[in-house]
Amino acid sequence: MLRNPFFGHPRALATLFFTELWERFSYYGMRAILILFMVAPENIGGLAFSVPKAAVIYAIYTGCVYLACLPGGWLADKFLGLQLATLVGGIVIMFGHICLALLSDYGFYGGLTLVAIGTGFLKPNISALVGTLYGDNENKRDAGYSLYYMGINIGAFSAPLLCGWLAQSESFRLVLGENGIDPNSSWHFAFAAAAIGMGFGLTAYVRGSDVLSNYIKRPSLSDFEKRQALQNIVTYGITAIIVSFFVFYLSHVNVLELSTQMVGNAFGFLLLAITASFFYKIFANPDWEQGERKNLYLITILFIAATIFWSLYEQGGSTLNLFAEKSTDNIFLGYQFPSSWFQSLNPIYIICLAPVFAWLWSSIGNESLSNIGKFAIGLLFMGFGWAIMIFAALEVQNGILVSPLWLATMYFLHAIGEMFVSPVGLSAVSKLAPKTMTGLTMGIWFLASSIGSYVGGRVAGLYDAFSIADIFATLTLVAVVSSIGLALITRRFSNSN
Repeated sequence: MLRNPFFGHPRALATLFFTELWERFSYYGMRAILILFMVAPENIGGLAFSVPKAAVIYAIYTGCVYLACLPGGWLADKFLGLQLATLVGGIVIMFGHICLALLSDYGFYGGLTLVAIGTGFLKPNISALVGTLYGDNENKRDAGYSLYYMGINIGAFSAPLLCGWLAQSESFRLVLGENGIDPNSSWHFAFAAAAIGMGFGLTAYVRGSDVLSNYIKRPSLSDFEKRQALQNIVTYGITAIIVSFFVFYLSHVNVLELSTQMVGNAFGFLLLAITASFFYKIFANPDWEQGERKNLYLITILFIAATIFWSLYEQGGSTLNLFAEKSTDNIFLGYQFPSSWFQSLNPIYIICLAPVFAWLWSSIGNESLSNIGKFAIGLLFMGFGWAIMIFAALEVQNGILVSPLWLATMYFLHAIGEMFVSPVGLSAVSKLAPKTMTGLTMGIWFLASSIGSYVGGRVAGLYDAFSIADIFATLTLVAVVSSIGLALITRRFSNSN
């Protein structure tokens, strides 16, 4: 019998649940206002960036957040262990938000960098920690990840409401002015709220560390393996520093003219190169057993599907955020609300749906529907959501500010799709990953989110250049075609979960 169970799950899940809740509060609170802060005029405290420039910065940042999961997972596997890597990540994230709250100019970019690095340490390793709680109990594992995912979305729901109100509401700006504080600093109060949220997450994690220690296995490497890993760190680190300084010098002496678009394109090519090299390195290993290699093929298919899914989903913080700000009548029951509040819709839907899906996976078992089949259904619902937005975009083209119900309906359909993909994918990868590289494999899984976030940001740069109806129609087509493609290959892997 479970001791002090957490909704029928190990008590350690409660520690991870609340840690991730507050970490996601900090991330989604900042994400909800990030692109709006960048495009806002200077006279209300924004950076006054153009939409294309802000979209590229958003794309690079959100891409880096999940790209950093690769070295974060690798360092956990080789040196730190899952538990310590998660703690380090939380601390770095908190300092990143503090930089955003207190500093400007270079502090803005420094804060984004710290949040990305910290998330790289925390995100893959806390997700892998959840998997260690269940051993070989597959159905219980899926239910546990669904419950854990509900914690993520409680944080993601509450953060835009608070941070969006602090950043955008006239009432809070009035309060600041009445107390002798520059109202234009409201954005930085929102960033400070994100830092406080991460502080709460660290507190929950440290208080529950004794429970987690019962499940943790530290890396057991030979001295040779440790030296080899350190050599890789030094080699890659020095190479990155030399290349960065060389590019900076060429730019400084006007030999190389760098634009935001050029940097964004270079980052996109880097993402593709990293993805290709990691999968090549993994499959080139001759030591995998037949079962392990089959699992890696399945992870690859899920990776491609998840990349497409997140490319569509991550329009929420970019393209759809701009749509909410520029093209939506943000009034409900006579109350004018900040456009960033739309970012809370998807999480509240997930909170309502998570118990239903946790029960569903526990009841039907994995034999009834393969993971690839679940992903196909998820992408189909994603397509339904984008199809609805085509009609909203056509109204906008006629000069109408559309009802918020369009976005509310779309986010509901996307939430259903997400429940077929994200918690299922986390559970599948934690189970299918080779035991010697759990953290790294989870990092590779989050690489799909990195590519998706990058693509989502870049699409937002087309907002003013192309018809928004054409953009939504293209996203609909991508979702539906991808869903059909997955459905066609489901039977081949129907016995792999």
